[in-house]
Amino acid sequence: MGAPLARIEPPARHGAAAHLTRAQKAAIIVRYLLNEGTDVPLTDLPDGLQARLTTQMGSMRYVDRGTLADVVAEFAQELEGMGLTFPRGMAGALSALDGRISPQTAMRLRKEAGVRQYGDPWDLIRKTGTDLLVPILEGESEEVAAVVLSKLDVERAADLLGHLPGPLARRITYAISRVGGVSPKAVDRIGLALAAQLHDVPESAFAEGAVERVGAILNYSASATRDTVLEGLEETDQDFAALVRRAIFTFVHIPERVVPTDIPRLVREVDQPVLVTALAGAQADDLAPVAEFILSNMGKRMAEAIREEMQETGRVRPRDGEAAMTEVVNAIRRLEAAGEITLRRPDDDEEEDAQG
Repeated sequence: MGAPLARIEPPARHGAAAHLTRAQKAAIIVRYLLNEGTDVPLTDLPDGLQARLTTQMGSMRYVDRGTLADVVAEFAQELEGMGLTFPRGMAGALSALDGRISPQTAMRLRKEAGVRQYGDPWDLIRKTGTDLLVPILEGESEEVAAVVLSKLDVERAADLLGHLPGPLARRITYAISRVGGVSPKAVDRIGLALAAQLHDVPESAFAEGAVERVGAILNYSASATRDTVLEGLEETDQDFAALVRRAIFTFVHIPERVVPTDIPRLVREVDQPVLVTALAGAQADDLAPVAEFILSNMGKRMAEAIREEMQETGRVRPRDGEAAMTEVVNAIRRLEAAGEITLRRPDDDEEEDAQG
């Protein structure tokens, strides 16, 4: 430690803080920020630095205005010159890259570096939905459940308590009076155990389920291939085939899935020659109502122009028509992914009929 600040004489020149240690300067900055009402998250610092800062502040008494101004100016200059900061240690790096590197790589790095999986497990628990927390609390002791309620904000704790059976809720509420002396280490261990339960789900190599994957593949398949595969699925597993059919979205599903007011946005997204080819190729069988749905929900002048082009185009080869229809469907999916349109669910009409 340097000399106590009680011995510092009021400076009469620039650079009055030059003889202070970095620990003393840090203590001055923290004290200044606290005096200004700034919330300084010192808990983010390692325990050793927190202890050193506290000890340093306890040894200091008085700092004159010149020294304070010098320290603050130096601190501001360092902040202005700082271009980029990196997370401290492997734990910080893994948290920063969470979701951007594979779970397998993250787990291997944690094991190699000896980093625990959860920085603060209570952050994860606070963000967990009530429907997931309730069954976990029902399987834990009343004391553990009491610790959980004590770590949550009062509104969330009240909501969680209201979803528990009445007798259990009363026992947990009474147990809160018995957990006041629980040590921070015990609370941390409880949090880690609960976080492990929340993540106790077998890892999967695929981000989506089988229904979504099969549906996505069949969306891009030729109609003949799609029909053949669906027939085979129905012979093997009717329930699975039904789910896949609901996950499929092709040109024929446009009227039931696309909101009519979104058609003008779709028309702007698709090149007009592609749209003309798709609609000209959809003039027979079950595709004709789809073409009419699109034409009737776009601008009147635009619809007339496209109808004229369709007549000039004449008969379209099935392969060309199907390729154009696929491009229209792809445009709809792009708009949905960008949040510009919202597709109706296949069961929306069924729910409306049931409510009616």
